[in-house]
Amino acid sequence: MNLITKAKLSFMMFLEFFIWGAWFVTLGTFLSKTLNATGLETANVFSTQSWGAIIAPFIIGLIADRYFNAERILGILHLIGAFLMYKLYSSDTIAVFFPFVLGYMILFMPTLSLVNSVSFRQMTNPEKEFSIIRLFGTIGWIVAGMSISYIFKWDTEEAIGQGMLRNTFLLASVASLVLGLFSFLLPKTPPVKVEGAEKKTISQILGLDAIALLKDRNFLVFVVSSVLICIPLAFYYQYANQFLTEVGMSNPTGKMTIGQISEVLCLLLLPVFFTRFGFKNTIVVGMLCWALRYLLFAFGNPGELAFMLIIGIALHGICYDFFFVSGQIYTDSKAGLQHKSAAQGLITLATYGLGQLIGFWVAGYVSDMYAEVKSSSIPAFWNQLWIVPAAIAFIVMIIFIIFFKNEKISANVK
Repeated sequence: MNLITKAKLSFMMFLEFFIWGAWFVTLGTFLSKTLNATGLETANVFSTQSWGAIIAPFIIGLIADRYFNAERILGILHLIGAFLMYKLYSSDTIAVFFPFVLGYMILFMPTLSLVNSVSFRQMTNPEKEFSIIRLFGTIGWIVAGMSISYIFKWDTEEAIGQGMLRNTFLLASVASLVLGLFSFLLPKTPPVKVEGAEKKTISQILGLDAIALLKDRNFLVFVVSSVLICIPLAFYYQYANQFLTEVGMSNPTGKMTIGQISEVLCLLLLPVFFTRFGFKNTIVVGMLCWALRYLLFAFGNPGELAFMLIIGIALHGICYDFFFVSGQIYTDSKAGLQHKSAAQGLITLATYGLGQLIGFWVAGYVSDMYAEVKSSSIPAFWNQLWIVPAAIAFIVMIIFIIFFKNEKISANVK
């Protein structure tokens, strides 16, 4: 892969995650402060990510992989996405906002697979080359958060009160327009046509062919735990930025990028930890950190206990990598050669689809349940809200420890 191709793929990945990070991190704060959304209304908006994750395999497996160049459909989706982002920017009520965000997420989630497809097809040695390209995606997310907090200052209390947080959608719209146009300059990535190859069925696309793996008790326990741990994960996506904003932390969006920096560092640490302590212990540490981070959020404050909030954000790397990346490795090892893709599809459907869908709704219900507390004391509201995902994460960890029997898994981390 030549230098120009590397630069194109890196810029593509940068923009892909810049777009997502530019609006999604502050979404909960925007819905609450600008559109006055209830907890369940907020949950319905966030659940569009899950619906997008469920529908995405159909767009990729039934359309993109068969009929169109990946870079062209990537460009078309982002050009439509730029228009939808502008409509989100100009929406004044949750009723107007919701259909546009649903349409956007249905179109955006497939692009996460498309940027990978475009990248892999240009690589002669993906194991060594892809990680550097993907790193620019994380950099894009970080730059988006830093820009919102430290350059544009849209997440200050005064700016939010003036409705300036909606500018995040305009920023994402412009970036989506740039990526949409730039996609047509990417290397040609036509569908792969293999003679004699059977077309994928809907069950294969969704990973349902891997359901037979659930006969393995350990794998069943892991899948159930994966679904359940997505409930506390949804609390973080839905309320972390709003929480940090309402308790008075300065530059909350910029500080939340510590989580992405932590994710990169923990990804480097994961193979060593995995090899030394094994899969079960790695997963347990990830779950324990979910519970710990929410306790830190529950009892920390932006004053003398600000370090607790920072540590809670920084734990994102361990929370995410030690559970989800380890889970991908475990799934790959359990699936035979025939079911590797199907098994990964099943886990994705179970977590980003079903698990987070349930999680967003639970988070919205809990928020509304404590609404009266919030009217009298914002710190008390957040204390009670964060205790719930902490308890859920701890219970899931205990279930996993009891029912998952230790087994040796090779740490095939590239």
